[in-house]
Amino acid sequence: MKKLILATAIAASFVTTMARAEDAKPDNEFSFNAAVVSDYRYRGLTQTRFDPALQVGADYTHNPTGLYAGTWLTNIKWIKDGVDMAKGSGGKGDVEWDIYGGKRGDIGGGFTYDVGGLYYYYPGNNYADIAKNANTFELYGQIGYGPGYFKYSQSLTNLFGAVNSKYSQYYDLGANIETFYGIMLGLHVGHQNVRGNPSQASYTDWKIGLSKTFDDLAGITLGVAYVGTDLTDGFATTPASDGLKNVGKNGVVFSLSKTF
Repeated sequence: MKKLILATAIAASFVTTMARAEDAKPDNEFSFNAAVVSDYRYRGLTQTRFDPALQVGADYTHNPTGLYAGTWLTNIKWIKDGVDMAKGSGGKGDVEWDIYGGKRGDIGGGFTYDVGGLYYYYPGNNYADIAKNANTFELYGQIGYGPGYFKYSQSLTNLFGAVNSKYSQYYDLGANIETFYGIMLGLHVGHQNVRGNPSQASYTDWKIGLSKTFDDLAGITLGVAYVGTDLTDGFATTPASDGLKNVGKNGVVFSLSKTF
């Protein structure tokens, strides 16, 4: 049960599906994004018990300085599932609301940087009934070169409700490569280190994805990705009613998104 609670706690680690404005422009820029995904995965773990999610967000970029801020929301199930499995019922927290801000720009020599902070807020969550409050704050820093990047994130609070997990770390190495006919190839491997629980909760995840934006379909982007982790069966599971599925099992995720 302790392994189940801890694994459920780290299952909320957010979103690679977040859409952000990346291109520098002379003036300030507002953008909005919306997406439907067949399964909300973050750092390889399902946040919705393998069910679909609806996601919306908004971003502001001050292009002369590279300063930016944004917010993003999605439905989730992991908090309610975790409390229900531990107590039998009473789980609360069906929404993830992310608030973030930072600064990005060029370093020189083809290198770019992106530094900032991200607050994961779960309104009304009662995860503290079985562990700690799920709300989490992370700082991050990213270095990019060409299509590749390396990103480091560190929590300044307990990580998604895991007890004694302050200063947990996540390492993210990846690339977004334009191939042919405007198809983007996304590659990612990451490692989550949960401080205070290294042997029970640390794991590696990966993703290989393809996406394409169709201008003649109102700029809609279609995507498909194969995601997975090295978590073994029995470590982290969905409720018994769903057959105790490994929340980090390998699988295919489909997405449909648009930025306005």
